[in-house]
Amino acid sequence: MGQRSILITGSSSGIGHDAAHALAARGWRVFATCRQEADCERLRAEGLESFRLDHTDPASIEAAVAEALARTGGTLDVLYNNGAHAIGGAVEDTPAGALRAVFEANVVGVHDLTRRVIPVMRVQGHGRIVTCSSVLGFAALPWRGAYNASKFAIEGLMDTLRLELRGTSIHVVLLQPGPITTRIRVNSQPHFERWIDWRSSALRDFYETRFLPRLYDDSGTPARFELPPAAVTRALIRALTARRPQARYPITVPTHLARVFATLLPGAVWDRMRAGW
Repeated sequence: MGQRSILITGSSSGIGHDAAHALAARGWRVFATCRQEADCERLRAEGLESFRLDHTDPASIEAAVAEALARTGGTLDVLYNNGAHAIGGAVEDTPAGALRAVFEANVVGVHDLTRRVIPVMRVQGHGRIVTCSSVLGFAALPWRGAYNASKFAIEGLMDTLRLELRGTSIHVVLLQPGPITTRIRVNSQPHFERWIDWRSSALRDFYETRFLPRLYDDSGTPARFELPPAAVTRALIRALTARRPQARYPITVPTHLARVFATLLPGAVWDRMRAGW
């Protein structure tokens, strides 16, 4: 078997960056894509093959797939849908434009990219489509409405795709991380500043006393049960090496607990537990 290839989105930092380096070290041919060309240049300096792919730019998606296929001679073993962004804030304060922006990046762009690689995998007779979802894809938490909704949507989309590809050699897998040390909170700050008019909100006191201090916390103190990106990479490697991969790989204690609580607890109790998070 020749060198296996994988295209990873959102590789500039965090989960995608760790996966790109870990798989390259294991002998994979890694195409580590990023939204910004400057980040691609940095990854190339780190020894990775990197080019631009922005989920909100269909032309960049088309070009990235074409580039990967040109470099491999027309094959791609794995697509790792990792890129996503968040906008914090109450649902009532999240304008429609903000919701559209999150869905364009976290759902529509993933759908576009995935559709482009499926025909390649059908022709070659195998492939794996791995998507980084979240514990928030099945257990919503307050003040994260747009992100919750996008992850619920991606779970439904990939569940459907897995059922539709049943009987083929194309496996569809969801990773479900809980708290992981990444820059997603920091990266969400400009989106919050652009979209959320918290000063005019009925919840202004909450934003001032609780939400903003957490959003802009630069202490570096990890959340309880927080794990490094390598924890997600370990699950990814299991999904890539298993003969029959699982549909879902829960990662971190909170994800495992949330699955149990969501199944066993009365709805009112489960709501009360999540309300203060």
